[in-house]
Order: sequence, then structure tokens, then C-alpha cells
Amino acid sequence: MKTNIDSAFLKSKDGQRAQDILRRCVHCGFCNATCPTYQELSDERDGPRGRIYLIKQMLEGNKVTEKTQRHLDRCLTCRNCETTCPSGVKYAELLDIGRNHIESRVSRSPKEKLLRYALTRIFPHSGLVRFGVILVRPFQFLLPQSLRKKLPKQQFKHSKRDELLPNPPEARIMIGFKGCVQQALTPNTLQAARDVMRHLGIQLITIKNETCCGAMNAHLSEHQRATKQAKQNIDAWWPHIEKGAEAIVISASGCGISIKEYPALLRNEQDYMEKAAHIAALAKDLSDVLAEEDLSQLPLNESPQRAAVHCPCSLQHGIDRKDNLYKTLSQLGVIQTETHENHLCCGSAGAYSLLQPELSQKLLKRKLDALQGDNPDVIVTANIGCQLHLASESAVPVKHWIELLAERLAPDDESSV
Repeated sequence: MKTNIDSAFLKSKDGQRAQDILRRCVHCGFCNATCPTYQELSDERDGPRGRIYLIKQMLEGNKVTEKTQRHLDRCLTCRNCETTCPSGVKYAELLDIGRNHIESRVSRSPKEKLLRYALTRIFPHSGLVRFGVILVRPFQFLLPQSLRKKLPKQQFKHSKRDELLPNPPEARIMIGFKGCVQQALTPNTLQAARDVMRHLGIQLITIKNETCCGAMNAHLSEHQRATKQAKQNIDAWWPHIEKGAEAIVISASGCGISIKEYPALLRNEQDYMEKAAHIAALAKDLSDVLAEEDLSQLPLNESPQRAAVHCPCSLQHGIDRKDNLYKTLSQLGVIQTETHENHLCCGSAGAYSLLQPELSQKLLKRKLDALQGDNPDVIVTANIGCQLHLASESAVPVKHWIELLAERLAPDDESSV
């Protein structure tokens, strides 16, 4: 693609990177074939190719309006397009540059500003999320139905059981990333991971000074706040890494892709560049960790329960690790039902379901139809956002896949769930 990016912007690192990405695009349209929003709306501007043109025109100095902003906002950042692009266009990176650029050129409505401010100030803090849910739950009947369904169907409690159980002799140490929303709403996910990994000779430790991965702020063009969170996490993890922690284990794949992109986020932070690269190499999805272990050590009971597996976009398109999830579950005897359109997003996409509720609900219905067609007993996924979004309308229970394994640990073992 021929470009003529504004000379002032081209002097910046973002401008140079945008030009490199834009010139890879060959206009083929393969991306549109796998784009959820394009399939729903049939509008070229709501597909990757159209959005690339919109960003190109904006960076070349052409006039932009709230219409351009709306089409960029509608992107899920699912990265499905990247997996089908024959030219290797880093669309998500270009989109972040475009979104950040347009924020300084097009003003948002007061309602939009307030919602985005609340999302970036509340959701990255697990304590605020937990307190908010506790506060709102007795009065949830006053909430709009769309928000009411987002609340977990049960109130999870943190367990002290892990502190009472002995760790295996000479246990290997890995850092268990708590996250923000997951830590607040489904802390049993990390507890289940601890129970399962203890049988593999691995102790998952948690770090007190850890914070949000930064994804929410990064995707809502709050890059300074995202950078601050990334640096805080690196500072919190680094002493434990120096002491020999083997990996940073992430049970929310949306957080996983964010942490793996710390090198790009911190590329202008000289003191953190090398550490960020090391952190990214150590960051592993939970399914990646189990795929490398001897799973015969797990004392799992057989179960006739049939599970529909939803592989989040962040895992299959962002981190490109979907095979490990399916293979691990098969190896452990989980009966998987037939599903369809596995490549398409469920419509959660971080804050997307709150910022684009109508389109998000259409994608949710389509995804649930694809998952429930073979009458599963349960739906399992690998990301907290997908889990809560699917559960809001699902006819069957939705849980993290590690919970399914933890529930099948032999009952005579004191760490069973």
C-alpha cells in the first residue's frame, strides 16, 4: 500500500511503525472473511481492510470525524484477521496507533467520557470491583437488564485452604498472576490452578504488589496508565524471578497477551526494555504450562460430563496457543462436544460488551448457538471476560477449564475441590 503519512507524525516511532504496517497490506480482503463485525454489519468500514484505509487517511492528515471513531471503536481487537492475512499485517498494533491518534482529534460525548473513565479507573482494581459487586448485588433489580446479567450468578469467596495444605517437597516455584476482575469475581479459578498444579510438583505463589496487566487502559487509549501498570508488575515480579521462579502463569488469556506485549508497550522505557522482554518470555498461559508437564501425575476421576470448549480470541489468535488447550483436555479425558465457528469472537473483548452492547449481544447469541448445538453439560473457556459474558445468557453452566479438572481430582486427596 502506498502511503503519504503526515511528515510531522512520520518522525515519531508510532508514525514510522504505522507506515511499515500499512505498506504490508495488499488490499486482498482475506481479513474481512474472518472478521466478526464485518460479517454482522456487511460494511467495508467495519472490517479490517476498511479500518486500515480509515487509519491511513487519518495519518495522512485528512479530516476525521466521529464516524471514523465509531468504526474504529466497533473493532473487537480479536485479531482473527491477523491469522488469515497472507502479508503478516500487524493490524492490532496499527489499530492501537490509530485509536490513540484519533482521541486527540475527535472529542467524545460526556456520556462516553464518563463510561470510559469509570472503566479505566475501577476495573483495573480488584478491590474496587469486589466492593462494587457486593454493594450493588442487593439492589441489582434496579440495574438495566444488560448490566444485571453481567454480575456473576454466585458470589465467590476467597479460600484459605491453600495456606493449610503442604506443598510438595522441593516444589518448583511459579508466579500465579491474580489479575483484577478475575481476582475479584472468580478467585476460585486461581485456587483450582493451585490445586491441580500441586500434583505436578509446582507451587503457585501470588505477589502482593501486583496490579492489573494494563489491557483495559491500553485498549482505551490510556497508554500512560497502562505503562505505569506494566512497570509496577515488573517491579513486583522481578525479585521472585531473580530467586528462580520459572514462569508467570496466567489463567486469563486476555491478560496473557497483554503481558506478552510489554516489550512493545515499554519500548521507550530504557530501564525496563530488557526486563520486559524477559517477562514476556516467562509469561505462559496455564494451558501451555500443563502441556509441558507429565499429566499422568494428576489423580483425576472419569466423568460422563460433556464440555463445549470455547477458546478465547486472545488465546487462539493473539497468543496462538489453541492447540495446547484442546490437546490437554483430550489427554485428560474431558469429553468435548462438537462446536462450530470456533474462530469467531463471543463479543466480550474486554470492555467491548459495555461499550458496544448491541453488537456484542448479537455476537454472543451467535457464539452460544455454535457452542450449545451438541447439547453440552458445561461450557469451559480460558478467559474471565468470555466466562462472564457467556454465562450471562448461557442455558448451561460456564466455567474456567481448570475448574473442571480440579473438580475431578480424586476425593480422597485433601486438595480436591
